Amino acid sequence: MRRLILSARVVITSSIAASAALAQDIAAGKTSFNKCMACHAVGQSAKNKVGPELNGLDGRHSGTAEGYSYSDANKNSGITWNEAQFKDYIKDPTAKIPGTKLVFAGIKNEKEAGGLWAFLAQYDKDGKIK
Repeated sequence: MRRLILSARVVITSSIAASAALAQDIAAGKTSFNKCMACHAVGQSAKNKVGPELNGLDGRHSGTAEGYSYSDANKNSGITWNEAQFKDYIKDPTAKIPGTKLVFAGIKNEKEAGGLWAFLAQYDKDGKIK
């Protein structure tokens, strides 16, 4: 019985620590998103701007945000967004998708890119937090 209680405490403590780390990533990602806000939006009232709205990005095919006029390079990239694709892309967008309209130096810092992904990935296609 003592082992069971100890095991349960370890699992609960680990879960709390993981949740806290994710919350920190999301908070850091929200701050990082300030670099993107001039051109992109997320959330329930998000609209396309100079760049497409980013709701439901996780699992979305590149070049498919409704109502946004993408470059052919973006539409034909074959990318389905996930964490690995996003992190690779955000380091140097024009290297990942030559011909993209996005003019952005990129985010080279892996931790910052991970936080930005955590922030964006929390939004479903309707802009609600999952």
